[in-house]
Amino acid sequence: MSETLDLTCQFIRCRSITPDDAGCMEIIQQRLEPRGFSIEQLDFGKTRNLFVRHGKERPLLVFLGHTDVVPSGPESDWSHPPFEPTIVDGMLYGRGAADMKSGVAAMVTALERFASNHPNHPGSVAMLMTSDEEGAATDGVVKVIEVFENRGEKIDWCLIGEPSSFDRLGDVIRVGRRGSLCGALSVLGTQGHVAYPEKADNPIHRLAPALEALTQEVWDQGNAFFPPTSFQISNIKAGTGAENVIPGRLELSFNFRFSTELTETLIRERVEAILDRYGLRYELSWRLSGAPFLTAGTTLIKATQDAIHQETGQWARPDTGGGTSDGRFIAPTGAEIVELGPLNGTIHKVDEQVPIGDLEPLSRIYEGIMEHLLGSNPSSSL
Repeated sequence: MSETLDLTCQFIRCRSITPDDAGCMEIIQQRLEPRGFSIEQLDFGKTRNLFVRHGKERPLLVFLGHTDVVPSGPESDWSHPPFEPTIVDGMLYGRGAADMKSGVAAMVTALERFASNHPNHPGSVAMLMTSDEEGAATDGVVKVIEVFENRGEKIDWCLIGEPSSFDRLGDVIRVGRRGSLCGALSVLGTQGHVAYPEKADNPIHRLAPALEALTQEVWDQGNAFFPPTSFQISNIKAGTGAENVIPGRLELSFNFRFSTELTETLIRERVEAILDRYGLRYELSWRLSGAPFLTAGTTLIKATQDAIHQETGQWARPDTGGGTSDGRFIAPTGAEIVELGPLNGTIHKVDEQVPIGDLEPLSRIYEGIMEHLLGSNPSSSL
């Protein structure tokens, strides 16, 4: 069994359902501390955050990841126990196999080799792990970055190990992410008997034309880096449960995934203008999960592309799709951000899996990125 595969299996056995780290970070510390990495625990609330660093100077390259996973759902639905790593036909099964315990394992083994081969390398390499990426993410990377900012510690390059690959390892890298803005809308009506609609005000009927307008609105056309902004309803609820009662209130949840063509303020103004146009009585609250970001610099992108090509012979396609990531907390600091990890086809699914043949190549790609940026003869610099 390869070193990266063995480490991935160790992580999968840790039942680290967010925000419980379940021992993953102890494994990381036990491997990297003897190799000269400084160890810093930055815990907040129930969230564990681990920062390990080799070197004291800039530029600083940080490998960013998370040890927590989403719940498995009914374990009886899985072909193999979700927290017992199982290899079948060249695939490693287990919750977190792809998202993102194999990426974390590949980072660790790559850092071990690089620090061993270059004990006096220029700059610094580091690893930042959190146990709350899959959950609320309120006590994870966002809090660590506040600590870094307060003490003047700057990240120059951030490589996130989220599963970015589509059809084969390294075919896609994320160079940015769309913003995510959530809305909670309450449409107010007047409850009454369905036989006497003139004495009631049905919020479902009131909302219908406004909802049609929201779903038909063209929010933007996107741009060269981002697809057009999308509006999606995630939940709608009304009624008392009785078939003869007009409800007095309707609750609607929705989400915008938006490009750099829009801002949070502009989206809010346009939504509220549509609701007002249809004369609704409503209450509306907003939550910004993350603003859109795009890596403007080319240093990290080039090093990543070169390392992938060196290992696989292919050039990765830059992309900004998918959901949000903890990169949204790093981006405002000005760091260059690239996301590169294993295949993402089964993430958050039953029977999550990753090809075992991709694990060592991924580790070598991570090592190659360090070589290009901070090796004996780095090809890139700030």
